[in-house]
Amino acid sequence: MIKTDETIRPADARDVPAVAAVTDAAYRPYLPRIGVVPAPMEADHAADVAAGKVFVTGEPVVGLVVVEAFADHLFLESVAVHPAARGGGVGRRLLTFVEARARALGLPEVRLYTNAMMWENQKLYPRYGYEVVERRVDGPYDRVHYRKRLPRRTP
Repeated sequence: MIKTDETIRPADARDVPAVAAVTDAAYRPYLPRIGVVPAPMEADHAADVAAGKVFVTGEPVVGLVVVEAFADHLFLESVAVHPAARGGGVGRRLLTFVEARARALGLPEVRLYTNAMMWENQKLYPRYGYEVVERRVDGPYDRVHYRKRLPRRTP
């Protein structure tokens, strides 16, 4: 297990190779199970970083999230933790960050999806308050869609 600090920061162009490497390491084990390349592995990491959608943690980078703000929610496109850093709370900190980011943007919920064959995620997300919205096939991907409504903070 790798020790990491708890800082989560916006990725910059220098982080693109690490973003690609961590994403690949996190998603590659699912290839045989789902039979297709997971979408995050095919993402344009440089474009996502340039668009301000990627936030990283660790030095070297061991975890990241890719998020996109919409009018009524923050969409969590990807969360990736390097296998060597699993079990150290990196994923939990990243999910907490995503919720804080949504609140900071004034958005009432976070949405995400996971491949139906990534059953570990289907156990994980409900533990963090996410509820299943639907299951839908999008091209080659059988996805389970989730949302987490964020309670309004009172001043």
